[in-house]
Amino acid sequence: MRETLTIPVSDGITLAAVVTRPQGAGQYPAVVSAHAYSTDEQFMPMRPIGFSHDRGHLEAGSADFFARRGYAHVVVNVRGTGASGGTYENLGPRTIKDLAEAIGWLAEQPWCSGNLGMFGISFFAIVQPLVAQLSPPALKAIFAPYGYTDMYRDRYYHGGILSHRFMQMWLPSLDNARLKSLLVDEIGQTAFDAGNAEASADDDLMSVDFLRKILTDPLAGQNGMIADILQMPLDNAYFRARSVDYDRGCTVPGYFGACWGVHGLHLPGALRSFQNWNGPRKLTIGPPVYLDRPFYQYHLEALRWFDHWLKENDTGMMDEPDVNLFVVGTGTWKSAAKWPLPETRFTRFYLHENGEMSEREYAAGEGATSFADSPYKRENVEFWSYPMVEETEVCGPMVLNLHASTTDTEALFFVSILHRDAEGKETLLTRGWLRGSQRATDPERSTPWQPWHPHDKREPLEPGAVTEFAIEVRPYAIALKPGEQLGLRIKCADDEAPAQALDAICQGHLWSAKAARVTIHHNAEHPSHLVVPVTAGNRIGTFVSGGRLT
Repeated sequence: MRETLTIPVSDGITLAAVVTRPQGAGQYPAVVSAHAYSTDEQFMPMRPIGFSHDRGHLEAGSADFFARRGYAHVVVNVRGTGASGGTYENLGPRTIKDLAEAIGWLAEQPWCSGNLGMFGISFFAIVQPLVAQLSPPALKAIFAPYGYTDMYRDRYYHGGILSHRFMQMWLPSLDNARLKSLLVDEIGQTAFDAGNAEASADDDLMSVDFLRKILTDPLAGQNGMIADILQMPLDNAYFRARSVDYDRGCTVPGYFGACWGVHGLHLPGALRSFQNWNGPRKLTIGPPVYLDRPFYQYHLEALRWFDHWLKENDTGMMDEPDVNLFVVGTGTWKSAAKWPLPETRFTRFYLHENGEMSEREYAAGEGATSFADSPYKRENVEFWSYPMVEETEVCGPMVLNLHASTTDTEALFFVSILHRDAEGKETLLTRGWLRGSQRATDPERSTPWQPWHPHDKREPLEPGAVTEFAIEVRPYAIALKPGEQLGLRIKCADDEAPAQALDAICQGHLWSAKAARVTIHHNAEHPSHLVVPVTAGNRIGTFVSGGRLT
């Protein structure tokens, strides 16, 4: 049976929700799915299709699936969306407090057993660890694959570079959204106007139609939320309040996951949560195809998870490996207890002249490779490994330690990891980003395979000076067959035509409106190299010959 609910919260507004319960009287554990989209559309009876932008918001899962198995499924709109009251605050603290209070209210309903979980992907997943931080007593478990956990690094500013196209595509998906500038209320109109004027003087921002229109009239219609983001190019309290703080709560059992394909949004959050969660946790990273819409694929896994934690039925799930990873190129999974995998050999692949990349260290006299970047032509350089002689598994985080110079005071680095099969077909695997002026790292939070950038200041580059940049590259897992190659593309834009929908999610960043010449230095004094996580094979390294005798 299905009915509407009106859930009161402590500041006087109400949240609109729909509950689907098993037929007949009784008390049931409840699964809560919170979102900002059309609730009616979450229940549309349609055949799933592969991921598409049009259906991207159909992420609550099947309420009937849970009701048939003894659960109440509650789909609730966050404040400022749908029929819920209030103003949308971009997942601010009040929104998360609402959901914690809603969980307490639901636990007291006569049809509820008092045990609740949270469920859903993307937006539905993003809110879950934020609610878990507050430790509402009735919340017994979350099932949150495909959710970012750091609003600055995962959502708006990849490597300090603004990601604007996804904002433009995503905003129309919200249902009855009441958006406004929160910043103008916080700092006042005069300071807001000054900040908007500063942003409007940025040629890079003004070169993007979508952004220019917002900056021209920042408080019109729904412009306010994005206008706020444009005034905050550095990590600050706004983003921290909307990101997971693993030092707070986070003790309920948490199931996390993603796929290798959504590296520009959800993947880092899943790995970050697994590594830092304070309670029991599981991690699944699937093949790079996202999930069908309406979403249904993880239902059986979620059922086992909720049966274990909400019904106290030992499903054996906690006796199984904590980490399950799909390895592209094999069609199979591998399991582990840790991330990164204990067997990982982090191997340096040095960049060489003639676009070569190998474990071989530098000979005397090696030099540099240059390319031009301008609004008229976005050039790039590529470096390729020699063909693999043995099957080689690469699984884990990567980092490009790059020595580079530019004729400008800024450089926007876009790093792509590529795969080339034996027939020469090339495929994008994953990416990394870094704004050169935000290159500073925190040594205490960084590792040799994963740098951590505070993104709290900008330090202009000195034109012509060689500078070292540690560029985080999002993880991947692939088995390279003999004859196949691993490639690296370095560019200052992401203007390549997306090969499929997931590539589009990860593209659409700010580019420089200036012309510059960028030089990649690769020699003994400036040893540019890609750190590759080799987890099997390549025991003695690659061969210039590719293993073919002449």
